[in-house]
Amino acid sequence: MSGAVSADADLRALADELAIRRLLTIYCRAIDRRDAELLRSVYWPDATDNHGIFNGNAMQFVDFILPMLSSMRSTTHSISNILIDLRGDIACVETYVQAYHDAPGPEGRVDIVVGGRYLDRMERRDGQWRIAHRQFVMDWNQNLPSTAQWDGPLYGALDVRGTGDTGDPSYGLFR
Repeated sequence: MSGAVSADADLRALADELAIRRLLTIYCRAIDRRDAELLRSVYWPDATDNHGIFNGNAMQFVDFILPMLSSMRSTTHSISNILIDLRGDIACVETYVQAYHDAPGPEGRVDIVVGGRYLDRMERRDGQWRIAHRQFVMDWNQNLPSTAQWDGPLYGALDVRGTGDTGDPSYGLFR
C-alpha cells in the first residue's frame, strides 16, 4: 500500500509544480501585455512584492508598475531555472528572469536588459497556487542605445507585431 501512497504523493507534487510553473508564465504574459486583471490574478490579495523600486502590497505594485511599463515600446520577461521546494501548502520558488525593455532615454531609445531572480513564497489556498510574497534580486544589467529596426527590407515585412496591451495577437488565440 505504501507504493500507492508514494505514487499519489508524487502525482500531487508534479501537479503542484506544473501549476506553479504555469503561474510564473502567466505573470510574464500579464506584465508584458500590461494586463492588470491578469497580473493581479497571480497574487493573493494580501500578497507583498519587493521589486526594489517598489516594496509593498502586490495589488498596489500592479498599479505602480503598469504605467511605468506603458512608457516603453515593448518589454519581454523570460524565465528559466525554476527551483521549487514544496512544503505542503507553501512553496519556496527561485526563478531566473531576464527582462528586456525598449525604453525612452534622454538621447533616444535605450535597450535595458536586467538579469535576476524572483524569490517567491507561494501558497495554495482552496486548491489554488498564487504568490504570497515576491522578492526580486538583481544579478546584472545592461543599458545600451537601442539598435531596434522597425521597418526596412527585413523587419518591415513582419506586419504582425506584438503590442503591450490586451490587443496583442495572442489574446485572440485564447478566446
